[in-house]
Amino acid sequence: MAPETLWVLTAAVFTVAVLYSSVGHAGASGYIAVMSLLSMAPAEIKPIALGLNILVAAIGTWQFWRAGYFSWPLFWPFALLAVPFAFVGGYLNLPTQLFKVLVGLVLLLSAAQFLLRPPAESEPKFPPRLVAVGVGGLLGMLSGLTGTGGGIFLTPLLILMRWARTKSAAAVSAPFILLNSAAGLAGNISATNSFPAFAWALVIAAVIGGSIGSWFGSRRLPHLAIKRLLAIVLTIAGFKLILT
Repeated sequence: MAPETLWVLTAAVFTVAVLYSSVGHAGASGYIAVMSLLSMAPAEIKPIALGLNILVAAIGTWQFWRAGYFSWPLFWPFALLAVPFAFVGGYLNLPTQLFKVLVGLVLLLSAAQFLLRPPAESEPKFPPRLVAVGVGGLLGMLSGLTGTGGGIFLTPLLILMRWARTKSAAAVSAPFILLNSAAGLAGNISATNSFPAFAWALVIAAVIGGSIGSWFGSRRLPHLAIKRLLAIVLTIAGFKLILT
């Protein structure tokens, strides 16, 4: 990768990590969007997105657990099959065009989530255990295939189905993203026996950006404006992947 491109990518990853962590996300869809706009190959996009996701999700997991919002009874049924299925999804390499279309749709779904208002909160009710286990397995496979952590699907599902309040949903999604991303990356490395060497600069940028965003951004930055900006970037990248 050309040095000037790497500098642009590193700055973009830092910015994505700050913005996403400030609104409670790990940022995989943002990293994928940036790398797609720079026309990087799927073989590079997938492991890098998973690796960066692990770092930012770990920060979020620690903060939500420390704040007391994490619920083990809600978390473990979703995670039970998600982790092994994420490994399988990470191991598999889809044909380039199919990967682009699938990830493009994921980015557009992510953009829509940032534009929609969450429903009014009511008393949550845990989902049936078998339903949670099955849904978790499906999301784990999808997260491994696309290079995301699955949180972009789990968080809105928990809220829309009234299985959790917003902060509890975020607290459960963060470790869900963390474990799925780790399993997906392990599966990908098992299949390819490689990890892009230039990604270590991005790792540093994501750690710094995620730390700043989760601590400072959540207190000072205007969330509505950030979500609108992210939605625009994701929409452009999503259509670029699908149409090219």
